[in-house]
Amino acid sequence: MRNRHWLATCRRFAPLVLALLAALQLSAEVRTLTILHTNDLHSRLSPLENKHGGFAYLASAIRHEREGCTDCILLNAGDLAQGSPVSTLYKGLPIFEIANMFGYDAATLGNHDFDYGWQRTSNFIETAKYPIVSSNIVDSQGKLLTPKPWVILKVNGLRVGIIGAMTDDLHGLQFPAFLGDFHTTSSVETVRRYAAEIKDQCDLVVLVAHINGAEEQAFLKEPDVPVIVSGHIHSGMEQAYSSPGHVLVRAKGYGEELGRLELKVDTDTKQLVSWTWKKILVDDATITPDPDVAAQVKLWEDKVAVVVDQPIAVSNRPLTRPELKKMLEQAMMDVTGADFAFMNSGGVRDSLPKGQLLLRHVWNIMPFDNLVVYGTFKGRDLPAVVTAGHVIDPDKDYKLAVSDFTAANQDTQENLRTKGLEFPSEAGLLRDALADLIRKRKVIE
Repeated sequence: MRNRHWLATCRRFAPLVLALLAALQLSAEVRTLTILHTNDLHSRLSPLENKHGGFAYLASAIRHEREGCTDCILLNAGDLAQGSPVSTLYKGLPIFEIANMFGYDAATLGNHDFDYGWQRTSNFIETAKYPIVSSNIVDSQGKLLTPKPWVILKVNGLRVGIIGAMTDDLHGLQFPAFLGDFHTTSSVETVRRYAAEIKDQCDLVVLVAHINGAEEQAFLKEPDVPVIVSGHIHSGMEQAYSSPGHVLVRAKGYGEELGRLELKVDTDTKQLVSWTWKKILVDDATITPDPDVAAQVKLWEDKVAVVVDQPIAVSNRPLTRPELKKMLEQAMMDVTGADFAFMNSGGVRDSLPKGQLLLRHVWNIMPFDNLVVYGTFKGRDLPAVVTAGHVIDPDKDYKLAVSDFTAANQDTQENLRTKGLEFPSEAGLLRDALADLIRKRKVIE
């Protein structure tokens, strides 16, 4: 009798047990997510000298990777603006309009997205047809610049929380006037707080961030931030960075690469089961350009061609960025009569090709509307980065020329590493000074 009663009880509760087992199986389900990603496109609408990149070719690469992909999202890790004549002359807005054609699902801001002032950055955010998120750019009252610090995307049955972040270095990477009251809070601490806030609403937290190398390594130790899509360092990476339960990826800048990160996520533990990453080279020799994007690129490039596609000299060899740094310093000395000049390496944005040189090449090297400024200083007050290798009389007056960006950020590691130097005089745009030097030389040896 006892065995018969036990069997009857089992039959009665069998459907409930099966339902519980099914629920357990569902909660522990492994689902896939594919993240396509770009960073540091820097308004390079047309292919580079090496025939890589170009917005129309990148658009085709994105479309190809999304074909048949039911678990794909597309992210951008900042610095969409600044870097080409179209961006400089039209203050970035056409770049964001064209980028809407890529189909981004979310993005964050880069430091150069502030190059036309924070008000223009707000225009970019409004123009984008996708959410631009940043968790740690706030004004003096603590109000965010972007509408939201994060967004939750639903894809392939996963709830994916996308948090945006900006490098703590922002204050030294911009003119103070361009930032207004806005500044960054600690990227790591702020993201940590928001990740804890949204992790119960998500199956996976993804950070899309414009950050430096040290910050990348710090985020690889954050337990609630398993996936990091990074930007700011243009060189990309040979292999993804990883630590237990974490992966960080970054593609090459200027649109040369599209990243593809394929993830498997345990929806019960909300942890990565596995990941693979590859980089797709955007090569115009093998990719057919997207016709709609190509038409928009041509429209805007035609508008600036009359200004920048003017021959100015011939170069018998390509010049590297370190060589152009010296050339820019010589150009500053030429227009000011200075004894010394200093150009920050990060301000040299392109190399110079062999062959016919156009004014466009100068604009690509120096897209910023930086001014040449100069002042007179005692030898003892000149920064060490300027006087290295020179014999200096500490009591003698010397004239030093720099860009107004360097003058405004002179205390940073990339610039003069000093404080308090005044540069009261100016001598026009640095871009014009470089163009004049190249014109006068006629042939670059």
